[in-house]
Amino acid sequence: MNTQRIAAIFEKDYKDFLKNSSLLVTAAIPIFMALLYSQMDFGGEMTFAVFTIVGITFSAVTAGSMITMMAEEKEKNTLRGLIQSPASFIDIIIGKCLLTSVVTIIVLGISLLLIGFEPLLETRMIIGTILAFIFFLFLGIGVGLFAKTLASTYVYTTPIMILFGFTPILLSIDFFINNKVASTIIEYFPMIQLLEIDETSSWVPLGIIGIWLVASIIFAFVLFKKAVKDD
Repeated sequence: MNTQRIAAIFEKDYKDFLKNSSLLVTAAIPIFMALLYSQMDFGGEMTFAVFTIVGITFSAVTAGSMITMMAEEKEKNTLRGLIQSPASFIDIIIGKCLLTSVVTIIVLGISLLLIGFEPLLETRMIIGTILAFIFFLFLGIGVGLFAKTLASTYVYTTPIMILFGFTPILLSIDFFINNKVASTIIEYFPMIQLLEIDETSSWVPLGIIGIWLVASIIFAFVLFKKAVKDD
């Protein structure tokens, strides 16, 4: 691992991020939602709002930013330069994830300050949230490498936000309430497992999130290797 190469990738992404208005707007979405939730009366129970904000942040900011940045690298042929540079796979992944991680922490921190963060303070919840965050990072990397063009990223980002970010909301929709198979599948998604951690004392949800994480790492690694082969 070379810190200078990682720093160089981070600096480039930082400059590109400031020039990309869509990424800046996306980063503001969870904060805007948190402002709305802070004005609503949840009867003293903010758990649902907290996990919704976490889901929106991870799916829109974390995964969405990674998808956009990786797809942009492919479209501009700068990914080829990265792959052919002395930077290793680890250097590239850490460098690409660093800015997104910083932005995610800032956005999530501001959002949770507006609505509260008490449900996230338990040890298992902290571990689960970190695992879910890394899952969304690698999911974004993989999908970004899979996308053919930058314009096509919206086709992938929207389903990810709906399925993985707004998962707690899906279970309140009639289709999932009345469809046993669909609701059972959704219940194994990462954000629902975070809710399970909050509601139970079991460590099983952490294991399920861990499986999602391993799958996302394999997915990203396979797509990265394909990109290397294509170049």
